[in-house]
Amino acid sequence: MSPTPMITIIDDDESVRVATESLVRSLGFSTRTFASAEDFLNSPLLGETACVITDVQMPGMSGVELQSQLRARGDETPLIFITAFPEERIRRQVHAAGAVGFLAKPFDGHAMIECIDRALGERGVAMAGA
Repeated sequence: MSPTPMITIIDDDESVRVATESLVRSLGFSTRTFASAEDFLNSPLLGETACVITDVQMPGMSGVELQSQLRARGDETPLIFITAFPEERIRRQVHAAGAVGFLAKPFDGHAMIECIDRALGERGVAMAGA
């Protein structure tokens, strides 16, 4: 049996981190949360993450900059973006770089589940509990 996929959640808003973590854990996944993209990039969890859910706008490095950093390192981890400011230009930019989702806050739980399914399917990872 393969280990449970770990999903990383990055958002500077603690309430969003906690709510998203609760949703993801309810699906049977392991989670790790970070308040900043920099904290995630400096963590040992970088190579263990099956999917990243990240806010677009954060102090310091944005989610878009995080995606650029990961891709520049050759890291193809799927990213799902969440944002309170859903700009079409940003959506197109992150999708062009391989994002599997771009959700406006507050997002629908089912929409997030679909994005996670898509992200893990692209990695060839079976759904937890499946």
